[in-house]
Amino acid sequence: MIEQERPYRCHVFVCANNRQGERRSCADAGGPSILSVLKETLRQRGVEGVRVSQTGCLGQCQLGPNVMIEPAGIHFSRVTLDDVPAIADRVEELLADDA
Repeated sequence: MIEQERPYRCHVFVCANNRQGERRSCADAGGPSILSVLKETLRQRGVEGVRVSQTGCLGQCQLGPNVMIEPAGIHFSRVTLDDVPAIADRVEELLADDA
């Protein structure tokens, strides 16, 4: 085991869990699209020090799609594509505060 400092200043997790219709999931409500658009938005803005990753279930399916920003401990629920710019703004604010 190797212990090291975190490789990113900020890590954004976007739930794209797909339950294949068994129960409501973040994928049903656009999680994969939110993931793609958020990644592209941050890339276009030139934001560095952040990693955006797809994640499985965050345990809040009824409130999905869900996005979490760590290590800030921020959780967004019922996210839509219209919310992506505000989430990107929040990431930029957190990175500026951490500088």
